[in-house]
Amino acid sequence: MAGKFDPQNAQNLVEIEKQFAVKAVEQAQTYWNLLAKVQPKELRLTKLDDEIFQHTMETFPELAKEPYENLTKLDEEWMKSAEGKERWRKFIMSYEKKVKDHNFGSLIRMDARDEYAEKNTIFVTRIQFYAIEISRNRLGLNDKAHEMAKEEVEKERLQKEREDAKKKKKKASS
Repeated sequence: MAGKFDPQNAQNLVEIEKQFAVKAVEQAQTYWNLLAKVQPKELRLTKLDDEIFQHTMETFPELAKEPYENLTKLDEEWMKSAEGKERWRKFIMSYEKKVKDHNFGSLIRMDARDEYAEKNTIFVTRIQFYAIEISRNRLGLNDKAHEMAKEEVEKERLQKEREDAKKKKKKASS
């Protein structure tokens, strides 16, 4: 295929957008499952976690200020303001050659104390996801999410056990 891809003239733009959305949802589900299984402070998302954490804290001191309210509950208005966009753009571009798919879309929880849900989720780039979630993990802000995710997994396990027992009982009686 000669030339560069022009998204404005793509034939299946809607289909491509759906595929990106599906990929972002799958990544969110994978991350939630990881939170259920691994203590957040021990979770490594990339080989560059230390660098990303340090860079985030230096570039966005408002996120590093205790008790970390700006990191616990993200301010979408701030992130999308002219100043916020410019600061994030510089941050994102510094990972262009370091992090695969650094600008690929990802879903992130607005409030670290809650699970993924329509009202608690926004779309960010992959490196923004890493910057925020690595920081939340390191600072203990995902501990509640870890407990919630573990409880959810346990409920699902018990539900499956009950369903399997019903199937077994039904099979035995026929």
